[in-house]
This record gives sequence, C-alpha cells and structure tokens, in this order.
Amino acid sequence: EDKSPGSLGFEQVKLLPDGAAHFTRGMGLSNVWDTERGFGERSWRYSAVVNDMRIEQMFVEKMDGEENIQNSVDDPFKCSDSGTMIEYLKSYIFRKLYV
Repeated sequence: EDKSPGSLGFEQVKLLPDGAAHFTRGMGLSNVWDTERGFGERSWRYSAVVNDMRIEQMFVEKMDGEENIQNSVDDPFKCSDSGTMIEYLKSYIFRKLYV
C-alpha cells in the first residue's frame, strides 16, 4: 500500500529527511538521547510553517525545568502536534482572506 505524502492527498507538504542532522544542528534543535533512550542524535520536537524558504511560524516543545535538551527525561508533545498546526493554519488563512 502506497503511504507516500502524495498518495495521502498532501500536495503542498514536503517531507525533508535529515539523516545526518545537519539542518537540525543548524536550527539549534539537536537532541542526543544516548543514555536515557539510546536513540542517538535526533531532532527535538517542533513543527513549522515555511514559505519560500522563510520560517513564518514555529511551535517548539518547551522543556519542563531542564536547562538543555540533551538526554531529556521528558518527551513533551503539547504544541508541535497536528491540532496546534491546524488551528494556526486556519487562523493564518482567515487573516490572509479577511484582514
């Protein structure tokens, strides 16, 4: 079964792999979970609206009392979720059309 973004109806969404974490490090969102979870280097959780190579909005998960995100005990998923993004995009479209 084809599960590619195009087959699922996502025509204006582009998935960008970052296997070597170059983009992730450049964004300052690199996270290494080698002792807590054994995942190695990964991107910290966030979602973003990017148009014409310009970041218009980012929703970055906050740390609960931790100084950095290396070996984070928490793995929050409160603001980078699809619901938050959908609500933002609805208001974004409303502002573009009516304001």
